[in-house]
Amino acid sequence: MHIPTIRRLSARALLLAFAFAALAPMLSACNTTAGAGEDLSAAGRGVTRGADKVKSGL
Repeated sequence: MHIPTIRRLSARALLLAFAFAALAPMLSACNTTAGAGEDLSAAGRGVTRGADKVKSGL
């Protein structure tokens, strides 16, 4: 039987806390499915713009 170490459990707990903290603003901003779609679309546009900037700088 494998018993996880305290260090491993702490790392998992910290990772989950950061994940929830990162998702909380997104979830509170999306009141409807349409709102969620708009938020994801806006995020995609931001990623595309960032990639274009990097590509043009190469």
